[in-house]
Amino acid sequence: MSGILTRALLAVALVMPALRAPAFAEDYPTKSITIMPLLAAGTGLDVTVRLYAEQLSQAFGKPVVVENKPGSAGLAGIAALKAAPADGYSMIVATSAVMAIRPTLLKSPPYDAAKDFIPIALYLKSPFILVVNPELPVNSVPELIKYVKERPGKLSYSSSGVGGAPHLSAEYMKQRFDIDLTHVPYRNSPQSIADIAAGHVAMAFAEAGASLGLIRDGKLRALAVTSSTRLPTVPELPPFGEAVGAPDFEAVSWHVLLAPAGTPPDVVARLHSEMKRIMQTPEMKKKIADIGLIPLDIASVEQTRAYIKAEGEKWGSLVRKLGLEASQ
Repeated sequence: MSGILTRALLAVALVMPALRAPAFAEDYPTKSITIMPLLAAGTGLDVTVRLYAEQLSQAFGKPVVVENKPGSAGLAGIAALKAAPADGYSMIVATSAVMAIRPTLLKSPPYDAAKDFIPIALYLKSPFILVVNPELPVNSVPELIKYVKERPGKLSYSSSGVGGAPHLSAEYMKQRFDIDLTHVPYRNSPQSIADIAAGHVAMAFAEAGASLGLIRDGKLRALAVTSSTRLPTVPELPPFGEAVGAPDFEAVSWHVLLAPAGTPPDVVARLHSEMKRIMQTPEMKKKIADIGLIPLDIASVEQTRAYIKAEGEKWGSLVRKLGLEASQ
């Protein structure tokens, strides 16, 4: 009898974990969820996170707390997530800079973008606007490229820093169209854009938030957006690729909600489903568009993984070509 009892108890022990897992997912969440944007409060990323955090809270019936972790260019938030249990109660929101650029720039990246995270939802793109000083005698991208080619090395472009997305976007343009421009890095976006308006620098790929006011005041001339689709706040501007007949040209930042690797699949599916539903609503799409960003339909987790991998290869290759690998 003891042998039969032992086998019966063993069978129950083997079955119990399978019985518990669905119950965990069904009950999720049982407490508050924390989302950590890797940029400071008040940024477009932060504003968007707070919009959908409120919607998630309503859907789950539990608080969704937004706790900004902008330190060390996002590394503080990554460290906090890696220290948290993989249970769906702690997530981060990262940009393409963290997921596709910095892994190649850093000497010893303390994370693996492909292995350490599960992409719950990549929900928007943040394009740049190609702006020039209004005194420059160009009114389109083809005219600009021709103008620069005729003056190799004599014109400059600004950016908010070496290795950032605006810098790499300009270098991507230089390589694709074989043009010679001098890079003038600044410490922040506002100053890098203001110096174009002042005539100290010829052009830049500018963040929409930092440039739209100057464009509307006539202090900057906008030629194109770097996304493959038009930007709702400036629908008159063509996509860069469309303007030059290169439909594959796209140089954008993007925002992605990430959970730790090892988060239970059913919890991932629940979060993904809720984000997909929230981002499909006309209200959310409009709010995202109104702050100069492009809302996206949420792809599957695997499709998002593939996109992030492709972006990492694209920008990592450019970082290496520029000799910036392991430079930070």
